[in-house]
Amino acid sequence: MNVILFGATGMIGRGVLRECLRDDSVDSVLAIGRTPLGVSHPKLRESVQQDPSDLAAAGVDPAGYDACFFCLGVSSLGMKEEAYRRVTYDLTLAVARPLAAANPGLTFVYVSGVGTDSTERGRSMWARVKGKTENDLLELPFRAYMFRPGIVQPVRGVPSKARITRAVYAVAGPLIPLVRRVAPNLVIPSEAMGRAMIAVATPGTEVPGHVLGPADINRLGESRDQA
Repeated sequence: MNVILFGATGMIGRGVLRECLRDDSVDSVLAIGRTPLGVSHPKLRESVQQDPSDLAAAGVDPAGYDACFFCLGVSSLGMKEEAYRRVTYDLTLAVARPLAAANPGLTFVYVSGVGTDSTERGRSMWARVKGKTENDLLELPFRAYMFRPGIVQPVRGVPSKARITRAVYAVAGPLIPLVRRVAPNLVIPSEAMGRAMIAVATPGTEVPGHVLGPADINRLGESRDQA
């Protein structure tokens, strides 16, 4: 399996990258982003570029890839809707549309979140924008899966690039084991996110639908761990 990965410098993307490099079914990973990863591996190739959506600059031949794991995203905190839409909807679709047109057999996994508004009419700005992004991805002619995690727990030394996220986990981290006991499927280990993405891109995997919540992601991650 040949994978294109966006957002590999973020916490979720780092976890996904780690699992891709460890999984024998993944032959190569092309990580596209604005900053270097600082990671070296025989499977890994990087394209560092100002515009991550410029597939030509990254030397991408869509026909040569089996999956695209899109983990790129920003917090909506303090952002106007127009700006948030540019870096959420516009960027994602600028990548997805040419991939779908050139390679309908490709699997595209998009990281959204619990609470995403599929109606696109709710009061929450981020949820509307994410809902629009999901809906339009699902209309494209490739195999698209929307991952809606709740709390993603960084494990195996996976860091978060965002200072605010690191601060939140520093304070709330000790509470995560309690949350997992009360609501075990709300918390998703970062390694399970990666394994679940590989699972949905693997032919023959039984996937419960195209919009996957925390319980689905955990179950797929566990099944991949046992494979």
